[in-house]
Amino acid sequence: MIRVVFNQKGGVGKSSITCNLAAISACQGLKTLVVDLDPQGNSSHYLTGKTVQEMDDTLFDFFEQCLMISSQRKPMTQLIQPTQWDNLHVLPAHSELESLEAKLESRYKIYKLKEMLQEQAEIYDQIFIDTPPALNFFSRSALIGAERCLIPFDCDAFSRQALGQLLGNIDEMRADHNPDLQVEGIVVNQMQPQAKLPQQLVNELIEEGHPVLPVHLMSSVKMRESHQLSKPLVHYVPKHKLTGQFVELFSVLSE
Repeated sequence: MIRVVFNQKGGVGKSSITCNLAAISACQGLKTLVVDLDPQGNSSHYLTGKTVQEMDDTLFDFFEQCLMISSQRKPMTQLIQPTQWDNLHVLPAHSELESLEAKLESRYKIYKLKEMLQEQAEIYDQIFIDTPPALNFFSRSALIGAERCLIPFDCDAFSRQALGQLLGNIDEMRADHNPDLQVEGIVVNQMQPQAKLPQQLVNELIEEGHPVLPVHLMSSVKMRESHQLSKPLVHYVPKHKLTGQFVELFSVLSE
């Protein structure tokens, strides 16, 4: 399964959702790969403890090689990095990814990521793709290469306003490039169940027929702590309520 976590709005929890679902997948014995397309490299740092500047072999090499006519290329086995946890690997981002975007776009390399993902799907049971907070070459490449799309939603009025455009962009990508892409669901994130507005926004989405997933992820300081420690929740606080919600969410996605 190749799954992209996408939202054009920043700060909605894409990296947190990507990495925590991937960590649970790996804990359940599934060989799991995280592909980090965001130049900020939050997923890469979360899973390895290294900044994008500290990594020598990254997605930058893959995309740079897509522009080169050369037989001397770094194999994917060199670019994909192990983590300290069994079954969990990451293909890290790099801060210079954006410098390649114009060349990749002008030379129509938009399907190169899909080709690579399909090759890795022969090796990995689960592939999770983290995306930049924009509809650019890299996020479009991910939508073309994925089978499923998860949309983080952080119970914010701005997110609510932007959701229609986001779904429209996904529909356009499906129509033009990837008819097999399915919106797997909207992941309600940083939910505060006692607050009136978040529950109202979620109810509106459900009433309008949007595919809101039944598990709503609570807001917790444990998430920020796990970021600082570079340790996903299932390894940091395995018995915490939020960890349980992620486990339940992964179970729903696996049905």
